[in-house]
Amino acid sequence: MPLKNQNPTQTEAWKKLQNKYQEIKDIELKSLFLNDSDRKEKYTLKLNDFTVDFSKNRLTDEVLVTLFELANEVDLKDAIEKMFSGDIINETENRAVLHTALRNKSGNKVLVGGKNIMGAVDQTLQKIKGFSEQIISGKHKGYTGKAITDVVNIGIGGSDLGPRMVVDALQYYKNHLHTHFISNVDGDHVFETIKNLNPETTLFVIVSKTFTTQETLTNAETVKKWFLSKGATQEDIQYNFVAVSTNLASVINFGIAADNIFTMWDWVGGRYSLWSAVGLSISLALGFEHFNELLTGAYEMDTHFKTADFDKNIPVTLALISIWYNNFFETESEVVIPFSQYLTQLVPYLQQLSMESNGKSVDRDGNKVNYQTGNVIWGNTGTNVQHAFMQLIHQGTKIVPVDFIGFSESLYGNTDHHNKLMANFYAQAEALYLGKTKEEVHLELKTANQQDKIQQLLLFKVFEGNKPSNSLLMNKLTPKNLGILIAMYEHKTFVQGHIWNIYSFDQFGVELGKELAKKYL
Repeated sequence: MPLKNQNPTQTEAWKKLQNKYQEIKDIELKSLFLNDSDRKEKYTLKLNDFTVDFSKNRLTDEVLVTLFELANEVDLKDAIEKMFSGDIINETENRAVLHTALRNKSGNKVLVGGKNIMGAVDQTLQKIKGFSEQIISGKHKGYTGKAITDVVNIGIGGSDLGPRMVVDALQYYKNHLHTHFISNVDGDHVFETIKNLNPETTLFVIVSKTFTTQETLTNAETVKKWFLSKGATQEDIQYNFVAVSTNLASVINFGIAADNIFTMWDWVGGRYSLWSAVGLSISLALGFEHFNELLTGAYEMDTHFKTADFDKNIPVTLALISIWYNNFFETESEVVIPFSQYLTQLVPYLQQLSMESNGKSVDRDGNKVNYQTGNVIWGNTGTNVQHAFMQLIHQGTKIVPVDFIGFSESLYGNTDHHNKLMANFYAQAEALYLGKTKEEVHLELKTANQQDKIQQLLLFKVFEGNKPSNSLLMNKLTPKNLGILIAMYEHKTFVQGHIWNIYSFDQFGVELGKELAKKYL
Protein backbone atom coordinates (compact mmCIF):
# COMPACT_ATOMS: atom_id res chain seq x y z
CA MET A 1 0.00 0.00 0.00
CA PRO A 2 1.33 3.48 -0.86
CA LEU A 3 1.86 6.25 1.65
CA LYS A 4 -1.10 8.43 2.52
CA ASN A 5 -1.12 11.50 0.29
CA GLN A 6 -2.27 14.50 2.27
CA ASN A 7 -1.62 18.18 1.57
CA PRO A 8 -0.58 19.23 5.09
CA THR A 9 -2.07 22.70 4.72
CA GLN A 10 -5.52 21.13 4.35
CA THR A 11 -5.38 19.31 7.68
CA GLU A 12 -7.23 20.54 10.74
CA ALA A 13 -3.96 20.56 12.70
CA TRP A 14 -2.29 22.88 10.17
CA LYS A 15 -5.17 25.36 10.43
CA LYS A 16 -4.92 25.24 14.21
CA LEU A 17 -1.16 25.82 13.98
CA GLN A 18 -1.75 28.92 11.86
CA ASN A 19 -3.92 30.31 14.64
CA LYS A 20 -1.41 29.27 17.29
CA TYR A 21 1.33 31.04 15.37
CA GLN A 22 -0.61 34.31 15.38
CA GLU A 23 -1.09 33.93 19.12
CA ILE A 24 2.51 33.24 20.08
CA LYS A 25 4.71 34.58 17.25
CA ASP A 26 6.03 37.35 19.51
CA ILE A 27 6.14 35.31 22.69
CA GLU A 28 9.28 35.75 24.81
CA LEU A 29 11.27 32.64 25.65
CA LYS A 30 12.24 34.28 28.93
CA SER A 31 8.59 34.49 29.92
CA LEU A 32 8.02 30.83 29.07
CA PHE A 33 10.79 29.84 31.47
CA LEU A 34 9.58 32.26 34.14
CA ASN A 35 6.06 30.84 33.96
CA ASP A 36 7.15 27.19 34.08
CA SER A 37 9.99 26.22 36.38
CA ASP A 38 9.90 22.65 34.99
CA ARG A 39 10.12 23.70 31.34
CA LYS A 40 13.65 22.39 30.75
CA GLU A 41 12.81 18.99 32.23
CA LYS A 42 9.49 18.77 30.33
CA TYR A 43 11.13 19.76 27.05
CA THR A 44 14.00 17.26 27.25
CA LEU A 45 14.10 13.85 25.57
CA LYS A 46 16.57 11.04 26.23
CA LEU A 47 17.90 7.89 24.59
CA ASN A 48 20.58 6.20 26.68
CA ASP A 49 23.14 8.96 27.32
CA PHE A 50 21.85 11.05 24.39
CA THR A 51 19.94 14.08 25.70
CA VAL A 52 17.98 16.53 23.54
CA ASP A 53 16.94 19.77 25.23
CA PHE A 54 14.44 21.63 23.03
CA SER A 55 13.19 23.98 25.74
CA LYS A 56 14.70 27.08 24.10
CA ASN A 57 12.17 27.10 21.27
CA ARG A 58 9.16 29.29 20.68
CA LEU A 59 6.84 26.51 21.68
CA THR A 60 4.02 26.10 24.16
CA ASP A 61 2.40 22.90 25.34
CA GLU A 62 -0.56 23.70 23.08
CA VAL A 63 1.66 24.12 20.02
CA LEU A 64 3.43 20.84 20.73
CA VAL A 65 0.17 18.97 21.11
CA THR A 66 -1.05 20.41 17.81
CA LEU A 67 2.18 19.46 16.05
CA PHE A 68 1.71 15.87 17.23
CA GLU A 69 -1.88 16.07 15.95
CA LEU A 70 -0.46 17.02 12.55
CA ALA A 71 1.79 13.94 12.62
CA ASN A 72 -1.20 11.75 13.41
CA GLU A 73 -3.42 13.37 10.82
CA VAL A 74 -0.98 12.56 8.01
CA ASP A 75 -0.60 8.96 9.28
CA LEU A 76 3.09 9.29 10.18
CA LYS A 77 3.00 6.10 12.26
CA ASP A 78 1.82 4.15 9.23
CA ALA A 79 4.58 5.70 7.09
CA ILE A 80 7.24 4.69 9.62
CA GLU A 81 5.94 1.11 9.68
CA LYS A 82 5.86 0.98 5.88
CA MET A 83 9.49 2.13 5.63
CA PHE A 84 10.75 -0.46 8.11
CA SER A 85 8.61 -3.20 6.50
CA GLY A 86 10.06 -2.75 3.01
CA ASP A 87 6.99 -1.27 1.31
CA ILE A 88 7.61 0.55 -1.96
CA ILE A 89 7.54 4.06 -0.47
CA ASN A 90 10.01 5.43 -3.04
CA GLU A 91 7.26 5.25 -5.64
CA THR A 92 8.89 7.38 -8.35
CA GLU A 93 11.72 4.85 -8.56
CA ASN A 94 9.59 1.83 -7.56
CA ARG A 95 11.86 0.97 -4.65
CA ALA A 96 11.72 0.09 -0.99
CA VAL A 97 13.69 2.28 1.42
CA LEU A 98 15.63 -0.03 3.72
CA HIS A 99 18.86 1.53 4.93
CA THR A 100 17.54 0.51 8.37
CA ALA A 101 17.92 -3.16 7.37
CA LEU A 102 21.67 -2.62 6.98
CA ARG A 103 21.98 -2.14 10.76
CA ASN A 104 19.15 -4.42 11.86
CA LYS A 105 20.33 -6.28 14.98
CA SER A 106 16.95 -7.74 15.94
CA GLY A 107 17.34 -11.06 14.15
CA ASN A 108 13.94 -10.49 12.54
CA LYS A 109 13.27 -10.96 8.84
CA VAL A 110 12.98 -7.98 6.50
CA LEU A 111 11.14 -8.80 3.28
CA VAL A 112 11.53 -7.24 -0.15
CA GLY A 113 9.34 -8.79 -2.82
CA GLY A 114 8.53 -11.60 -0.41
CA LYS A 115 12.21 -12.51 0.11
CA ASN A 116 14.14 -12.06 3.35
CA ILE A 117 17.07 -9.73 2.60
CA MET A 118 18.84 -10.14 5.94
CA GLY A 119 20.86 -13.11 4.71
CA ALA A 120 22.40 -10.99 1.95
CA VAL A 121 23.00 -8.11 4.36
CA ASP A 122 24.77 -10.38 6.88
CA GLN A 123 26.78 -12.05 4.13
CA THR A 124 28.04 -8.67 2.89
CA LEU A 125 28.90 -7.59 6.44
CA GLN A 126 30.95 -10.75 6.90
CA LYS A 127 32.75 -10.04 3.62
CA ILE A 128 33.52 -6.49 4.79
CA LYS A 129 34.79 -7.90 8.09
CA GLY A 130 36.98 -10.52 6.46
CA PHE A 131 38.47 -8.17 3.87
CA SER A 132 39.10 -5.42 6.45
CA GLU A 133 40.95 -7.86 8.69
CA GLN A 134 43.05 -9.08 5.75
CA ILE A 135 44.09 -5.53 4.84
CA ILE A 136 44.66 -4.27 8.40
CA SER A 137 46.68 -7.33 9.41
CA GLY A 138 48.82 -7.09 6.27
CA LYS A 139 47.82 -10.54 5.00
CA HIS A 140 46.37 -9.04 1.83
CA LYS A 141 49.37 -7.70 -0.10
CA GLY A 142 49.71 -5.20 -2.89
CA TYR A 143 50.91 -6.38 -6.29
CA THR A 144 54.61 -6.45 -5.26
CA GLY A 145 53.96 -8.36 -2.05
CA LYS A 146 54.03 -5.38 0.30
CA ALA A 147 51.36 -4.71 2.94
CA ILE A 148 48.82 -1.94 2.31
CA THR A 149 49.55 1.38 4.02
CA ASP A 150 47.07 3.75 2.31
CA VAL A 151 43.42 3.50 1.27
CA VAL A 152 41.88 5.83 -1.32
CA ASN A 153 38.08 5.98 -1.57
CA ILE A 154 36.91 7.11 -5.02
CA GLY A 155 33.24 8.08 -5.14
CA ILE A 156 30.94 11.09 -5.05
CA GLY A 157 27.80 12.14 -3.20
CA GLY A 158 26.66 9.41 -0.84
CA SER A 159 29.62 7.28 -1.94
CA ASP A 160 31.95 9.93 -0.53
CA LEU A 161 30.26 12.25 1.97
CA GLY A 162 29.12 9.53 4.40
CA PRO A 163 32.35 7.52 4.61
CA ARG A 164 34.47 10.69 4.59
CA MET A 165 32.44 12.21 7.42
CA VAL A 166 32.56 9.09 9.60
CA VAL A 167 36.28 8.45 9.09
CA ASP A 168 37.03 12.09 9.88
CA ALA A 169 34.71 12.11 12.91
CA LEU A 170 36.18 8.91 14.35
CA GLN A 171 39.85 9.45 13.51
CA TYR A 172 40.64 9.05 17.22
CA TYR A 173 39.83 5.35 16.73
CA LYS A 174 41.79 4.93 13.49
CA ASN A 175 44.39 2.23 12.91
CA HIS A 176 47.70 2.58 11.06
CA LEU A 177 46.16 2.91 7.60
CA HIS A 178 46.15 6.36 5.99
CA THR A 179 42.79 7.16 4.40
CA HIS A 180 42.20 9.52 1.47
CA PHE A 181 39.06 10.56 -0.43
CA ILE A 182 38.71 11.60 -4.06
CA SER A 183 35.32 12.87 -5.23
CA ASN A 184 35.36 16.08 -7.27
CA VAL A 185 36.16 15.65 -10.97
CA ASP A 186 39.05 18.03 -10.47
CA GLY A 187 42.32 16.67 -11.82
CA ASP A 188 44.37 18.93 -9.55
CA HIS A 189 42.69 17.37 -6.50
CA VAL A 190 43.27 13.85 -7.84
CA PHE A 191 46.97 14.38 -8.49
CA GLU A 192 47.43 16.28 -5.22
CA THR A 193 46.01 13.22 -3.44
CA ILE A 194 48.07 10.56 -5.18
CA LYS A 195 51.37 12.40 -5.80
CA ASN A 196 53.03 11.12 -2.61
CA LEU A 197 51.41 7.68 -2.55
CA ASN A 198 53.22 4.45 -3.24
CA PRO A 199 51.20 2.45 -5.81
CA GLU A 200 52.62 -0.78 -4.39
CA THR A 201 51.06 -0.18 -0.96
CA THR A 202 47.89 1.74 -1.87
CA LEU A 203 44.43 0.19 -2.03
CA PHE A 204 41.86 1.98 -4.21
CA VAL A 205 38.19 1.53 -3.32
CA ILE A 206 35.94 2.57 -6.22
CA VAL A 207 32.37 3.19 -5.08
CA SER A 208 29.69 3.52 -7.74
CA LYS A 209 26.38 1.67 -7.72
CA THR A 210 26.03 1.70 -11.52
CA PHE A 211 29.73 2.09 -12.33
CA THR A 212 28.68 4.79 -14.80
CA THR A 213 28.93 7.97 -12.68
CA GLN A 214 31.03 10.37 -14.76
CA GLU A 215 33.03 11.91 -11.92
CA THR A 216 33.85 8.59 -10.26
CA LEU A 217 34.77 6.77 -13.47
CA THR A 218 36.91 9.67 -14.72
CA ASN A 219 38.79 9.74 -11.43
CA ALA A 220 39.10 5.95 -11.35
CA GLU A 221 40.49 5.83 -14.90
CA THR A 222 42.99 8.60 -14.08
CA VAL A 223 44.16 6.73 -10.99
CA LYS A 224 44.37 3.50 -12.97
CA LYS A 225 46.59 5.16 -15.64
CA TRP A 226 48.82 6.54 -12.86
CA PHE A 227 49.00 3.07 -11.30
CA LEU A 228 49.98 1.46 -14.61
CA SER A 229 52.50 4.22 -15.36
CA LYS A 230 54.39 3.33 -12.19
CA GLY A 231 55.30 -0.12 -13.43
CA ALA A 232 52.17 -2.12 -12.60
CA THR A 233 50.35 -4.22 -15.21
CA GLN A 234 46.66 -4.74 -15.96
CA GLU A 235 47.00 -8.07 -14.13
CA ASP A 236 48.16 -6.24 -10.99
CA ILE A 237 44.92 -4.25 -10.66
CA GLN A 238 43.28 -7.20 -8.89
CA TYR A 239 45.62 -6.74 -5.91
CA ASN A 240 45.26 -2.98 -5.40
CA PHE A 241 41.72 -2.18 -6.55
CA VAL A 242 38.33 -3.18 -5.15
CA ALA A 243 34.85 -1.92 -6.03
CA VAL A 244 31.46 -1.41 -4.44
CA SER A 245 28.92 -1.72 -7.25
CA THR A 246 26.03 -3.65 -8.78
CA ASN A 247 27.51 -3.56 -12.30
CA LEU A 248 29.58 -6.74 -12.15
CA ALA A 249 30.48 -6.83 -15.86
CA SER A 250 31.85 -3.26 -16.02
CA VAL A 251 33.85 -3.69 -12.82
CA ILE A 252 35.46 -6.90 -14.05
CA ASN A 253 36.18 -5.21 -17.38
CA PHE A 254 37.99 -2.47 -15.44
CA GLY A 255 40.31 -5.20 -14.14
CA ILE A 256 38.96 -5.76 -10.64
CA ALA A 257 38.69 -9.38 -9.51
CA ALA A 258 35.17 -10.73 -8.96
CA ASP A 259 36.08 -11.63 -5.37
CA ASN A 260 36.93 -7.99 -4.73
CA ILE A 261 33.49 -6.65 -5.68
CA PHE A 262 31.13 -5.73 -2.84
CA THR A 263 27.46 -5.60 -3.69
CA MET A 264 24.86 -2.87 -3.22
CA TRP A 265 21.07 -2.93 -3.46
CA ASP A 266 18.58 -0.62 -5.13
CA TRP A 267 16.59 -0.35 -1.86
CA VAL A 268 19.42 1.73 -0.37
CA GLY A 269 19.67 5.34 -1.51
CA GLY A 270 23.14 6.76 -2.00
CA ARG A 271 22.91 9.32 0.81
CA TYR A 272 21.74 6.56 3.18
CA SER A 273 24.37 4.03 2.15
CA LEU A 274 27.34 4.45 4.51
CA TRP A 275 25.94 1.53 6.54
CA SER A 276 26.42 -0.80 3.55
CA ALA A 277 29.56 -1.85 1.68
CA VAL A 278 29.83 1.84 0.75
CA GLY A 279 31.24 2.06 4.28
CA LEU A 280 34.09 -0.31 3.42
CA SER A 281 36.61 2.52 3.81
CA ILE A 282 35.16 3.14 7.31
CA SER A 283 35.74 -0.48 8.26
CA LEU A 284 39.25 -0.35 6.80
CA ALA A 285 40.15 2.87 8.61
CA LEU A 286 38.62 2.04 11.99
CA GLY A 287 38.46 -1.75 12.03
CA PHE A 288 35.27 -3.77 11.66
CA GLU A 289 34.46 -3.75 15.39
CA HIS A 290 34.14 0.03 15.40
CA PHE A 291 32.15 -0.06 12.14
CA ASN A 292 29.80 -2.55 13.78
CA GLU A 293 29.44 -0.27 16.83
CA LEU A 294 28.39 2.50 14.44
CA LEU A 295 25.68 0.18 13.08
CA THR A 296 24.60 -0.73 16.62
CA GLY A 297 24.13 2.92 17.52
CA ALA A 298 22.02 3.51 14.42
CA TYR A 299 19.93 0.43 15.24
CA GLU A 300 19.23 1.80 18.73
CA MET A 301 17.95 5.04 17.19
CA ASP A 302 15.91 3.02 14.66
CA THR A 303 14.25 1.11 17.50
CA HIS A 304 13.53 4.33 19.38
CA PHE A 305 12.11 6.00 16.26
CA LYS A 306 9.92 3.02 15.44
CA THR A 307 8.54 2.36 18.92
CA ALA A 308 8.56 5.59 20.98
CA ASP A 309 5.36 7.62 21.24
CA PHE A 310 5.59 10.83 19.26
CA ASP A 311 5.82 13.03 22.35
CA LYS A 312 8.87 11.01 23.49
CA ASN A 313 10.31 10.50 20.01
CA ILE A 314 13.49 12.47 19.29
CA PRO A 315 13.48 12.50 15.44
CA VAL A 316 9.72 13.13 15.28
CA THR A 317 9.87 16.01 17.76
CA LEU A 318 12.86 17.67 16.06
CA ALA A 319 11.23 17.31 12.63
CA LEU A 320 7.99 18.89 13.86
CA ILE A 321 9.87 21.78 15.46
CA SER A 322 11.69 22.30 12.17
CA ILE A 323 8.36 22.38 10.29
CA TRP A 324 6.98 24.83 12.86
CA TYR A 325 9.76 27.29 12.06
CA ASN A 326 10.01 26.63 8.33
CA ASN A 327 6.30 26.76 7.51
CA PHE A 328 4.94 29.20 10.09
CA PHE A 329 7.84 31.48 11.03
CA GLU A 330 9.19 31.13 7.44
CA THR A 331 12.77 30.78 8.68
CA GLU A 332 14.02 28.82 5.60
CA SER A 333 17.41 27.76 7.06
CA GLU A 334 18.84 25.86 10.01
CA VAL A 335 22.32 25.94 11.50
CA VAL A 336 24.13 22.88 12.85
CA ILE A 337 27.05 23.60 15.20
CA PRO A 338 28.97 20.58 16.54
CA PHE A 339 31.24 21.46 19.44
CA SER A 340 33.87 18.99 18.27
CA GLN A 341 36.45 19.65 15.59
CA TYR A 342 36.18 15.97 14.67
CA LEU A 343 32.75 16.75 13.17
CA THR A 344 33.94 19.21 10.51
CA GLN A 345 32.39 17.07 7.77
CA LEU A 346 29.00 16.64 9.49
CA VAL A 347 27.39 19.74 7.96
CA PRO A 348 28.30 18.84 4.33
CA TYR A 349 26.95 15.35 5.01
CA LEU A 350 23.69 16.73 6.45
CA GLN A 351 23.38 19.14 3.54
CA GLN A 352 23.10 16.24 1.12
CA LEU A 353 20.94 14.19 3.48
CA SER A 354 18.40 16.96 3.98
CA MET A 355 18.51 19.15 0.88
CA GLU A 356 18.80 16.36 -1.69
CA SER A 357 15.97 14.53 0.05
CA ASN A 358 13.50 17.34 0.66
CA GLY A 359 14.38 19.90 -2.00
CA LYS A 360 11.16 19.15 -3.88
CA SER A 361 8.33 21.34 -5.21
CA VAL A 362 5.91 18.64 -6.42
CA ASP A 363 3.87 16.61 -3.95
CA ARG A 364 3.22 12.86 -4.00
CA ASP A 365 0.08 13.43 -6.08
CA GLY A 366 2.09 15.26 -8.73
CA ASN A 367 0.76 18.69 -7.77
CA LYS A 368 2.86 21.83 -7.40
CA VAL A 369 3.14 22.50 -3.67
CA ASN A 370 1.83 25.78 -2.26
CA TYR A 371 3.96 25.72 0.89
CA GLN A 372 7.64 25.69 1.77
CA THR A 373 9.52 22.37 1.71
CA GLY A 374 13.12 21.67 2.54
CA ASN A 375 15.54 23.59 4.73
CA VAL A 376 18.85 25.21 3.86
CA ILE A 377 21.38 23.53 6.16
CA TRP A 378 24.61 25.29 7.07
CA GLY A 379 27.04 25.60 9.94
CA ASN A 380 30.54 24.95 11.25
CA THR A 381 32.28 23.74 14.40
CA GLY A 382 32.53 24.99 17.95
CA THR A 383 33.92 28.35 18.89
CA ASN A 384 34.99 28.92 15.27
CA VAL A 385 31.42 30.02 14.54
CA GLN A 386 31.57 32.78 17.16
CA HIS A 387 34.21 34.44 15.02
CA ALA A 388 32.29 33.86 11.80
CA PHE A 389 28.49 33.85 11.45
CA MET A 390 27.09 34.04 14.99
CA GLN A 391 26.89 37.82 14.64
CA LEU A 392 24.10 37.36 12.09
CA ILE A 393 22.20 34.93 14.30
CA HIS A 394 22.50 37.12 17.41
CA GLN A 395 21.85 40.56 15.95
CA GLY A 396 20.73 40.04 12.35
CA THR A 397 17.20 40.31 11.01
CA LYS A 398 16.66 36.60 10.38
CA ILE A 399 15.44 33.91 12.75
CA VAL A 400 17.83 30.97 12.33
CA PRO A 401 17.11 27.90 14.50
CA VAL A 402 20.28 26.24 15.76
CA ASP A 403 21.26 22.69 16.68
CA PHE A 404 24.15 22.73 19.16
CA ILE A 405 25.85 19.32 19.42
CA GLY A 406 28.14 18.71 22.37
CA PHE A 407 29.92 15.96 24.31
CA SER A 408 30.36 15.84 28.10
CA GLU A 409 33.84 14.31 27.88
CA SER A 410 36.76 14.87 25.56
CA LEU A 411 38.58 11.92 24.02
CA TYR A 412 42.09 12.92 25.10
CA GLY A 413 40.92 13.99 28.57
CA ASN A 414 42.19 17.59 28.58
CA THR A 415 39.68 19.05 31.02
CA ASP A 416 40.93 22.66 30.74
CA HIS A 417 40.28 22.81 27.00
CA HIS A 418 37.05 20.86 27.24
CA ASN A 419 35.63 22.96 30.05
CA LYS A 420 36.24 26.10 28.00
CA LEU A 421 34.71 24.47 24.93
CA MET A 422 31.57 23.35 26.75
CA ALA A 423 31.25 26.65 28.59
CA ASN A 424 30.80 28.17 25.14
CA PHE A 425 28.34 25.41 24.17
CA TYR A 426 26.04 26.30 27.05
CA ALA A 427 26.68 30.04 26.86
CA GLN A 428 25.75 30.37 23.20
CA ALA A 429 22.37 28.68 23.66
CA GLU A 430 21.68 30.85 26.71
CA ALA A 431 22.79 34.04 24.98
CA LEU A 432 20.54 33.33 21.99
CA TYR A 433 17.39 33.04 24.05
CA LEU A 434 18.16 35.59 26.78
CA GLY A 435 19.78 38.33 24.74
CA LYS A 436 20.75 41.59 26.48
CA THR A 437 18.35 44.43 27.21
CA LYS A 438 18.92 48.19 27.05
CA GLU A 439 18.91 48.28 30.82
CA GLU A 440 21.59 45.61 31.04
CA VAL A 441 23.77 47.39 28.46
CA HIS A 442 23.30 50.70 30.27
CA LEU A 443 24.40 49.16 33.57
CA GLU A 444 27.31 47.38 31.90
CA LEU A 445 28.67 50.60 30.37
CA LYS A 446 28.15 52.48 33.60
CA THR A 447 29.99 49.81 35.61
CA ALA A 448 32.86 49.98 33.11
CA ASN A 449 33.09 53.76 33.61
CA GLN A 450 31.95 54.38 30.03
CA GLN A 451 29.03 56.68 30.83
CA ASP A 452 30.18 59.03 28.08
CA LYS A 453 29.58 56.25 25.50
CA ILE A 454 26.10 55.23 26.64
CA GLN A 455 24.27 57.38 24.12
CA GLN A 456 26.65 56.38 21.33
CA LEU A 457 26.75 52.60 21.94
CA LEU A 458 23.56 51.66 23.76
CA LEU A 459 21.47 50.45 20.81
CA PHE A 460 24.40 48.74 19.09
CA LYS A 461 25.11 46.55 22.10
CA VAL A 462 21.53 45.40 22.65
CA PHE A 463 20.75 41.76 21.86
CA GLU A 464 17.12 41.05 21.09
CA GLY A 465 17.40 37.43 22.25
CA ASN A 466 14.43 35.12 21.79
CA LYS A 467 16.45 33.10 19.26
CA PRO A 468 15.60 29.37 19.14
CA SER A 469 17.98 26.45 19.57
CA ASN A 470 18.19 22.75 20.44
CA SER A 471 20.99 21.37 22.60
CA LEU A 472 22.02 17.80 21.72
CA LEU A 473 24.36 16.32 24.30
CA MET A 474 26.17 12.98 24.42
CA ASN A 475 28.66 11.60 26.90
CA LYS A 476 31.51 11.05 24.45
CA LEU A 477 32.14 10.89 20.70
CA THR A 478 32.16 7.12 20.13
CA PRO A 479 31.29 5.06 17.04
CA LYS A 480 28.03 4.01 18.70
CA ASN A 481 27.02 7.56 19.61
CA LEU A 482 27.87 8.81 16.13
CA GLY A 483 25.59 6.08 14.72
CA ILE A 484 22.79 7.33 16.97
CA LEU A 485 23.32 10.91 15.84
CA ILE A 486 23.40 10.16 12.10
CA ALA A 487 20.33 7.91 12.24
CA MET A 488 18.47 10.62 14.16
CA TYR A 489 19.03 13.12 11.36
CA GLU A 490 18.05 10.49 8.76
CA HIS A 491 14.72 9.92 10.49
CA LYS A 492 14.15 13.64 11.05
CA THR A 493 14.53 14.11 7.29
CA PHE A 494 12.06 11.30 6.57
CA VAL A 495 9.44 12.73 8.93
CA GLN A 496 9.73 16.18 7.37
CA GLY A 497 9.33 14.77 3.85
CA HIS A 498 6.32 12.69 4.80
CA ILE A 499 4.53 15.61 6.41
CA TRP A 500 5.33 17.83 3.41
CA ASN A 501 3.79 15.09 1.23
CA ILE A 502 6.85 14.81 -1.01
CA TYR A 503 9.06 11.92 -2.12
CA SER A 504 12.26 12.19 -0.07
CA PHE A 505 14.15 9.31 -1.66
CA ASP A 506 14.55 10.32 -5.30
CA GLN A 507 16.86 13.08 -6.55
CA PHE A 508 15.95 13.90 -10.13
CA GLY A 509 17.19 17.45 -9.54
CA VAL A 510 20.74 16.13 -9.68
CA GLU A 511 20.40 15.10 -13.32
CA LEU A 512 19.79 18.27 -15.35
CA GLY A 513 23.18 19.83 -14.65
CA LYS A 514 24.88 16.55 -15.55
CA GLU A 515 22.99 16.34 -18.86
CA LEU A 516 23.94 19.89 -19.82
CA ALA A 517 27.55 19.27 -18.76
CA LYS A 518 27.73 16.41 -21.27
CA LYS A 519 26.53 18.74 -24.02
CA TYR A 520 29.09 21.38 -23.08
CA LEU A 521 31.80 18.74 -22.94
